[in-house]
Amino acid sequence: MKLNELIGKRVHFVGIGGSGMSGLARIALSHGIKVSGSDASDSSVLSALRALGAEVFVGHKSENVIGADLIVFSNAIKPNNSEREAGVAAGIPEITRASALALLMSESISIAVAGTHGKTTTSSMATVALQSAGVDPSFAIGGVLKSSGSNAHRGTGKYFVAEADESDGSFVAYYPHAAIITNVEWDHVDHFASEADVFSAFDDFVKTISGFLVFCADDEGATKVASKASVKTIGYGKSEKAALRVDQIALNAGGSTARVLWNGAKIGTLELSVPGEHNVLNAAAVLAVGLELGLPAASLLDGLIKFHGAGRRFELKGTVGGIRVIDDYGHHPTEIKVTLDAAKRYAGGGKVLAIFQPHRYSRTKAFTNEFAEALSIADSVWLLEVYAASEQPITGVTSANIAKLISHATFEPNFISVTEAIAKAAHPGDVIMTLGAGDVSSLGLLIIEELHKRFDSAS
Repeated sequence: MKLNELIGKRVHFVGIGGSGMSGLARIALSHGIKVSGSDASDSSVLSALRALGAEVFVGHKSENVIGADLIVFSNAIKPNNSEREAGVAAGIPEITRASALALLMSESISIAVAGTHGKTTTSSMATVALQSAGVDPSFAIGGVLKSSGSNAHRGTGKYFVAEADESDGSFVAYYPHAAIITNVEWDHVDHFASEADVFSAFDDFVKTISGFLVFCADDEGATKVASKASVKTIGYGKSEKAALRVDQIALNAGGSTARVLWNGAKIGTLELSVPGEHNVLNAAAVLAVGLELGLPAASLLDGLIKFHGAGRRFELKGTVGGIRVIDDYGHHPTEIKVTLDAAKRYAGGGKVLAIFQPHRYSRTKAFTNEFAEALSIADSVWLLEVYAASEQPITGVTSANIAKLISHATFEPNFISVTEAIAKAAHPGDVIMTLGAGDVSSLGLLIIEELHKRFDSAS
């Protein structure tokens, strides 16, 4: 199947309200493809798609697929879904979200950003940097790009930046020209039974790259995978072995600077408006890709200066009474550690108070001790109960097990109680963090409201 063969035909997205699916639907519409779709409940995302010309249904019903030429389904949609069953009965071909993204990228020079951590931020940085270089890339990323307010867009240029999600191994469908691997370690334990399975998936992904691979030379896992690549490999990082090297790194509360060397020669100074050394490395990956594509260093660096983050990645939700409320998607111990390290620096003389909601019982079971170690960086910690996602509870697995391992942690599964508790405990200069991939993100605005009650009544 080729992209131009779908122009004028109808593609039906089952689960169209999801962040990844809705972005693909928007790009499909821009190609002149007729789009329909369904989701379990109505939302502003569905309203926006209707405004663009999509036919969107609330609820999954077999009749919704009548007349469709192709069905696209997200990972959350099971084979017994009524629309998928109706499609099979009617002989309508169906493909996964990953295959649909691969199809939309097929006529572009694609750049896939992979890795256990940092994919969304790095792909967002890449998009902004390429935009600054004047090449107007298309993009499909896992979070909302603050500069555009969107997670997907069809640009006028020849490049396409895509976040390559390894969670179910489907990133092998992309066949990109270029790729970034930020790091590799065990995660998504619901799909990968062992660390070896994760590395096997990345090995398979690398085999699909046709142009070049950019990898973090500071990360043992990424270096191991890159060593097996048959295409050109380019290392980035602090390592002296890196082709794109960053040194003289200076970290401050809200950002950082670093000297940038390309094959041993200084090409400029990297300046970032997002905190943390991990973001210096993410930016280094972007620079390596851009330079290998022949884009000017000055334009790429200028774009990175203007990057102010992606949604749910160290996102400032508001400030009340000198207390800053930050939301972050971090849900793996490694992510939590680097995020809280950045938060401590961001807080300056203040304290960091964190609410964490573990994502999936399988991940919580596998990393209970590691979660406790990472969360201990915060000055005070509250644990919500595990966000199940699509999993069934595992006997004996609970957030309380993590709380017991941290001397300054409290297990509090009630959203109202935890909101009131953290708002009461915070003082001017402190930073409140909400952490996790579940619905903990909804607490940010509630905490802000609670802080307003406290400080407005005091005045």
